[in-house]
Amino acid sequence: MVVTLDLDASTSDPPVRRQLANLSLAVAKCKKIVVVTGAGISCSCGIPDFRSSDGLYALVKQQYPDVVLKGRDLFDASLFRDPTSTAVFYTFISRLKKSIDVATPSPTHRFLKTLDSKRKLLRSYTQNIDGLEDRAGLVGTSSDEVKTHGKGKSKIKTKEVRNVQLHGDIHRVRCTFCSADYPCASEHLETFLAGTAPDCPECAVRSTARVARSARALKVGKLRPAIVLYDEPHPLGDDIGSIQSADIARKPDMLIIMGTSLKVHGFKKLVKDFARTVHESAPPPSACAGSPLKKNAKNFAGKVIFVNKTAPGSEWDGIIDYYVVGETDRWVEKVIEDWKKARPSDWEVQKTLVATGDAATGGSLHVAKEITNTMGTKVGKGAKRKPVRHRENAPLPEDEIWDITLPLPEAPPSPSKRPQSRCHYHDVESSPSKKSREGARAVREPIHFEERGLLFGNTTNSKVRSTPENDFDLGENIRKSKASKIPKPRIPTSRVEVVLELRPPSRKALA
Repeated sequence: MVVTLDLDASTSDPPVRRQLANLSLAVAKCKKIVVVTGAGISCSCGIPDFRSSDGLYALVKQQYPDVVLKGRDLFDASLFRDPTSTAVFYTFISRLKKSIDVATPSPTHRFLKTLDSKRKLLRSYTQNIDGLEDRAGLVGTSSDEVKTHGKGKSKIKTKEVRNVQLHGDIHRVRCTFCSADYPCASEHLETFLAGTAPDCPECAVRSTARVARSARALKVGKLRPAIVLYDEPHPLGDDIGSIQSADIARKPDMLIIMGTSLKVHGFKKLVKDFARTVHESAPPPSACAGSPLKKNAKNFAGKVIFVNKTAPGSEWDGIIDYYVVGETDRWVEKVIEDWKKARPSDWEVQKTLVATGDAATGGSLHVAKEITNTMGTKVGKGAKRKPVRHRENAPLPEDEIWDITLPLPEAPPSPSKRPQSRCHYHDVESSPSKKSREGARAVREPIHFEERGLLFGNTTNSKVRSTPENDFDLGENIRKSKASKIPKPRIPTSRVEVVLELRPPSRKALA
């Protein structure tokens, strides 16, 4: 059963106010939120609607009074079958593009960027073609930042996409023959306003090159707005399917649907797939039976919130949990207000002083804001830390920077040039290194050694006698040092002569 909450009744009905505050706290607690949006979030941006008396369709009818087309027919692929309806379509798109160029993002668009900055937005899916999400800071599938240019069909970097444009982008044009796309320029709009389409420059160059080498000319396609009409395949359909499958595998814990009537078949299927996955992440009833003060982030997961002026149909019973009646801008502003009251630590801002200028003559300090909350960055054992997004801590624009001109202190002198007043030695005492240098310069006096008595007597130490040339009498019992060795007297070597006497011959030898 869908719970209906009216924003107008929140001021007078305490139960409604309490439930809306719980939804705001659930948004602050959840960490993987999928947001699906429609044309209702751009109503406050200054873009005129299609059905009013002074709307865009009324202006087109003034230029083509004989053409009978409904608002839905302007976005149906069958209009290209007739040249007149095609001209009406080009004129209508030209006027719509000019009104979008002067529009500004709404609080709902900025709310999506806030969720992304707080690392709570898993992905944003939109039916809008105005590209205001990209202007608010969410990179879309049509942006050049996520496209890979190379041979063959261009692909997109799915990890860098923050906003999936389900119906294309009015700020680009696409060739009907070779599918080459370009940014929509002013010359394209002037051609569209006249009810015609410009030629594709890439097809024209290829055809001219073939004619130059005497080959048959190729067909030259026409540039049309790069939006996806009803009953028309999406050029990036495979990439969008991959992104949706990856997001479902990551198990989102909340789905927010804003500003759409949920009438398009393919869009309804996408919403139902996400709602089924979100309900699977809801905690069991036993986990929610405890005290509300002990509820953690998991207890607030598993909710599907629908915010719109018109109620959803009966087919959404059991799929949508909460229906908030009112404008999307009012609801997101209440969510931010309740969020700041319930969790003020999530909105703490740190100011960093950055010194600029010359340190010797003085400089200035610039104050830059940095978001210091660490929501979604809890790292457990074996977990990988997510890379920090560089847009959060970027320096603020010039209008939000304050200059504080302060004289900067001079650099401290080196120890060798330090004045005596900064030395930790007093006037009399000096450092050991200075003592050694001063002692080397001083004239040393001759060293006098005191005589020491003999320990054993003169006969024991009488082997070595000092030479008469010695300046000092060190005594006979001082141990000989290596530095001053006393030469020993050489003892002359003696020769030994051996005299052998000859024995007389024996008698036998004589006989």
